[in-house]
Amino acid sequence: MEIFLEILKYVIPSIVLYLMVMGLTKQFFKREENRLKFELRSKTDDTILPLRLQAYERILLLLERISPDSLIMRLNRQNMSARQLQQELLSAIRSEFEHNLSQQLYISRESWEILRSARSNLIQLINTTADRIEPSASSFELSKALLEAVMDAEASPITNAVGYIKKEVEELFF
Repeated sequence: MEIFLEILKYVIPSIVLYLMVMGLTKQFFKREENRLKFELRSKTDDTILPLRLQAYERILLLLERISPDSLIMRLNRQNMSARQLQQELLSAIRSEFEHNLSQQLYISRESWEILRSARSNLIQLINTTADRIEPSASSFELSKALLEAVMDAEASPITNAVGYIKKEVEELFF
């Protein structure tokens, strides 16, 4: 019995010491893993953040380029019919959107959906306004009606989208 107690005097402290070392080692490796993850995330952010900002810039540029006043100023030509202007407007919106499709990788899903919604609402506005005007009427009449429709609307879908995207970019930094 005495031998057994003598053995326990050496074994129990060894077991306690072993468990403490294992706990400290596990804690050390967990902290090291978290540090490495933080460093990796930090390096990724250094690379991704400029790309995300560039994507937001391009999306804002897209929204400005497809705003009705910008489109009309760029596309309306003399001796153009309302139907021709309508087709040009829709074609320009489609082209601008397709040119910036890859930007959805870098912006939030919500921003992309708001952009798509703004584009759809703008297309709908152009089509409904064009339907109220004689197709052979001058492009000036369609332009005037479109600008009036935008001014009469409570809030432009383009303006709402720009506001949302600007707010989201602000959240990246604060």
